[in-house]
Amino acid sequence: MEMQVVKTQVVELKLSGGMRRYFDNLCDYRRYIWNQALDTWQKMYAARTIMLPDALKQKLRSRDVSLTSEEKALLEQVPSPCWQAVKKELLENKADWETYRSARIVALTCMDLGKAWQNFFDKAQPDWGMPKFKSKKAPRQGFKSDRIKIVNGKIRFDKPRMLNQYLKEQKQDWWHDVKSYEKLKMTEVQVCSFFKEKGHYYAALVYQEDVAPKGKTGKTNAVDVNVAHFDSLEGRINILPERLNRVYQRIAYYNRVLVKKRVSNGQAAGTESRRYAKARTKLRRAYAKARNIQHDIVSKYTTHLVNDYDTIVIEDLNVKGMKMGIASKGVHRSLFGEFKRQMQYKAVWYGKKLILADKFYPSTQRCAHCGHVKTADDHITLCGNAKHHTRHDEYICYECGYTNNRDRNAVLNLLALADPSLVQTYIS
Repeated sequence: MEMQVVKTQVVELKLSGGMRRYFDNLCDYRRYIWNQALDTWQKMYAARTIMLPDALKQKLRSRDVSLTSEEKALLEQVPSPCWQAVKKELLENKADWETYRSARIVALTCMDLGKAWQNFFDKAQPDWGMPKFKSKKAPRQGFKSDRIKIVNGKIRFDKPRMLNQYLKEQKQDWWHDVKSYEKLKMTEVQVCSFFKEKGHYYAALVYQEDVAPKGKTGKTNAVDVNVAHFDSLEGRINILPERLNRVYQRIAYYNRVLVKKRVSNGQAAGTESRRYAKARTKLRRAYAKARNIQHDIVSKYTTHLVNDYDTIVIEDLNVKGMKMGIASKGVHRSLFGEFKRQMQYKAVWYGKKLILADKFYPSTQRCAHCGHVKTADDHITLCGNAKHHTRHDEYICYECGYTNNRDRNAVLNLLALADPSLVQTYIS
């Protein structure tokens, strides 16, 4: 049975000079609205904190509905900050030049700000933190629109009335449907995000598609994620190949170049020189290349797993805590979180079963043969075990004498969560 899923296609756009200037203005407008909305939100919160008496604050915390008429009037004067109230405030103070911009940018930007504040109260978010003001120097600028149509394989952007009138008065005709270098996979779009990187414009189009489940294979697999490599029953896949290490060496080199160019004669120098900008562009290009290589490896590997196996067991690691350790750089480059994210949505798409091992499941310390868990001085670390002088990739059980590769033993322990009978097959 087919299932309707939400997908996103990212395509590069072909823009004329007039449309490119208009898109540049929309990027600036979106950044302007975000900063204005964030400033308004903070002012509304500060006013509510200062003007409301402590007794009324206590009632609101306890959700006491018995409010007096004076208290209700005070709450109307000092509304609680939310994206609807911020949007209303911005529209009431709208300038004349803003009529030439898409009105949906204001609403969508305020909605994004509201989601950002909701994520601030959820520390489990991968990019947790307080919303910040946007900078025009950021390498990536963009905006959103939910009034996009696909006409004859092109993207038709909504044209504001005032802009249409202005173009007729000035007898200009640079407005056109936007083409893309890649064929579009959809005929209807829900939301479209436009962004600019390194002088090129891209569109991320969100659409719905019917996906048929993959055929059943009756196979089960488990994946143990490690720094620089993933291990499974099939063997090992290298997440940090040599070509990627060369890119990271290039990144380190350009970082050293930029550091030298920031200091001249022992003092901080200006960072607007041509050579500085050229080195910064090369650094960003190297980061983009490294990101593309990593995501390509993870995407192909996750697709292979959902194609060939019905049940997959992976680890649910505390990535944030691991990034605080000595192997933080390797953890960051190994894309543990991205691997888990892709496995979760691909398993849902194609009707496969995904089992997440608990964060405290001792897959590395547990013996796959007898189930004994190493503790205290027998505990295995990244450097092995100092008491028994074992290597970092060696597992020896001192209860039953079982020996195996450390990562292979962890894979078998993860496999036991899906089907314990399969473990003995691979051990023997």
